[in-house]
Amino acid sequence: MNSQINVSNWSLALAFVLVVISLGISYRQKLGLEKDTIISVARAIIQLIIVGYLLKFIFNLDNWLVTIVMQLFIVYNAARNGKKRSQGIPGAFYISWWGLLLSTTVTMSILVLTGVLKFEPYQMIPVTGMVAGNSMTAVGLVYRSLNQQFRDQQGQVFERLALGGSPKLAANSIVHEAIRTGMQPTIDTVRTYGLVSLPGMMSGLIMAGVDPIHAIKYQIMVVFMLLSATGISSVFASFMAYRKFFNERWQLQLPVKK
Repeated sequence: MNSQINVSNWSLALAFVLVVISLGISYRQKLGLEKDTIISVARAIIQLIIVGYLLKFIFNLDNWLVTIVMQLFIVYNAARNGKKRSQGIPGAFYISWWGLLLSTTVTMSILVLTGVLKFEPYQMIPVTGMVAGNSMTAVGLVYRSLNQQFRDQQGQVFERLALGGSPKLAANSIVHEAIRTGMQPTIDTVRTYGLVSLPGMMSGLIMAGVDPIHAIKYQIMVVFMLLSATGISSVFASFMAYRKFFNERWQLQLPVKK
């Protein structure tokens, strides 16, 4: 398999008809999404063009320090997005930052040390983005689960504290459920690979002309790394964030949603 997809500018312009279909549906059904659709598409095009040229420059530069800086920048942005999903949990940015940094560092280090990846920018930066993105989603789900459960189970938590239980004991079941919530979507997605859907990375490699067997190996590697990353980030975020629901006197203190 040596044929590769080469999308010309003219073909890309013609493919815009797919966006027109979406606009037509919104107009006919009076959904009022035309403006949002156009703005979203325009932003996506501009951002992707900028990122494309930036990555091309970094790949050509091939500098290990620049590669690490880009990886840290990806983790930083993911942590900022994680904080936005915290619904007022104090210190959410730092919890997200250290959780994402830990999951990304451990996962990427194992992949490099085992020879699965080379420490090259064209491999490290895209894979770091995948790891950090999935970890960010897991952390956001953990925050949402903690907020919801502490509000729903205030009575049970008060009872455990009143009986002399520590915050860790009082929140034990809540923390475990938050970890499960953070990891479950990745597990569910992995379960459908092959039979229900072809994963994005595998499809992209096949379309680029890579032998399907080699593409499968890379996709299996992605499965392993995503399970690791979401697991580490979910556990870290859960055990660090639940403490923010208690004050120094071991009293339940729900964060104020912002």
